[in-house]
Amino acid sequence: MDEFSFIRSIQPKFYRQSSVIKGISDDAAVIRPVDGDFVTAVDTMVEGVHFTRETMEPEHIGWRVLAANLSDLAAMGSTPRFYMVSITVPRCWSEKELQSVYRGMKQLADKYAVDLIGGDTVAGKELSLTVTVIGSVAKDKARYRSHAQSGDLLFVTGTLGDSRGGLEYLLSGQAACSKAHDYLIRRHRTPEPRITTASSLSSLQRIALNDVSDGIASEANEIAEASQVEVIINHEAVPYSEALSTCYPDHYQAWMFSGGEDFELLGTVPEKDWPTVEKTAESAGVRVTKIGYVQNMRSPSPCVWLDKDGRRERLAASGYTHLKEEGE
Repeated sequence: MDEFSFIRSIQPKFYRQSSVIKGISDDAAVIRPVDGDFVTAVDTMVEGVHFTRETMEPEHIGWRVLAANLSDLAAMGSTPRFYMVSITVPRCWSEKELQSVYRGMKQLADKYAVDLIGGDTVAGKELSLTVTVIGSVAKDKARYRSHAQSGDLLFVTGTLGDSRGGLEYLLSGQAACSKAHDYLIRRHRTPEPRITTASSLSSLQRIALNDVSDGIASEANEIAEASQVEVIINHEAVPYSEALSTCYPDHYQAWMFSGGEDFELLGTVPEKDWPTVEKTAESAGVRVTKIGYVQNMRSPSPCVWLDKDGRRERLAASGYTHLKEEGE
């Protein structure tokens, strides 16, 4: 395919962000700073590692890689503004398929008025997508994992483990698909980053957020470590969907904690601010559940405890590890 024709084909006809001075068509994009702080994140998806043609259509690949990045911005309390895409293209992928990948990204970007302002294309042995996103947040209003304090409530949006259930079904190669399976597949292929919910909490003085990419067992430990606290999770309170428990009764409890890639938000907030979180989530049409609390360290190091069946056990970080070799 002709690289320049392809770039022209994905170039936006207009930019929604007035701060874009120069987008695609030059050596670099030019953005005029606005009041507040810029927030940036980058994520990569590689064929055979993060997706296969058996589990994803091209549009789903584009949607999902951008969703993963937008979820990172949501966890920082940031409003997304721009994204850039670097793509490595093997010969076995047609231009039509690549257009579908970009169309998937655009479908999600359009929901949040995010502009594509640049990127790069190179040839390679496997399809690889690296997306960089840039968002904005009011000055000193970025949300950090280190903001949790003793006495805070622990909460999570949505339900957990659905994406893992959807992947399991797609890998099984089964032909018949119930409504429950269809729901899990959508949750895996086209996750919804909680941008609106996070940005609507800007009035809160303090809140810690982390996006659920690897599983809350991992994300809760990251908050505990960053804030130097202990996090206690009530097993019975952790939310899961009826679809997941119906389709995978033997696995859903494990997947709630380490399934990963649900791209929900795990957070802590002072108890006095919990009604604001509930009201905000309700306005956004998003479920939110109180699942535990934060306390000062009583152990030698920060940790997460799981209360289950009247017993308390340490919950180790678990879930998807990007640099783990297969079979480890």
